[in-house]
Amino acid sequence: MRQLQAIQLLHSHCRTAPPVFSKRDLEVLMPHAKRQSFDATLRRLVDSGVLVRAAYGIYVNALSPTGHGSVLDQIARALRRSHHSYVSLESALSRHGVISEVPMRLTLMTTGRSGEFDTPYGTIEFTHTTRSVNAILEGTVHFDAPLRFAKKWMAYQDLKHVGRNLDLVDHEALHDDDWH
Repeated sequence: MRQLQAIQLLHSHCRTAPPVFSKRDLEVLMPHAKRQSFDATLRRLVDSGVLVRAAYGIYVNALSPTGHGSVLDQIARALRRSHHSYVSLESALSRHGVISEVPMRLTLMTTGRSGEFDTPYGTIEFTHTTRSVNAILEGTVHFDAPLRFAKKWMAYQDLKHVGRNLDLVDHEALHDDDWH
């Protein structure tokens, strides 16, 4: 596939969908007769800056508008696509105003494997949880974003459960509105 054709395909796709793709997504979007041809097209798109390799097997269309939520959230979702993941721990508590520090990474709980990913857009940290799907749905909310977001009480429970530092927590801020 010619690079211009690939760019046009990516551009038309990203008008209606997020600009983050797995390698498999790109294989479906840009079918090739031979594997080497696809790999060469992918390499050219990365080398020319059209696609940014965010993590192993995850790519971001650099030419796409970012009107589908945070690119970092979208990358996290793509990394654990077949698992339930939600923003929690320090990231959620900071957004809830329970800790004053803004974390330098996106912290999530996941039913998948724990892991840390350094991307050009920031660091993503997954921590494994054994919570059931029902418990996750009860303890999270869904905004207009790619990922669910832990309620204040659940983010605090997750923080305690995984043994993270509780010194920054404003305990008075914990007990207003959504605490149960």
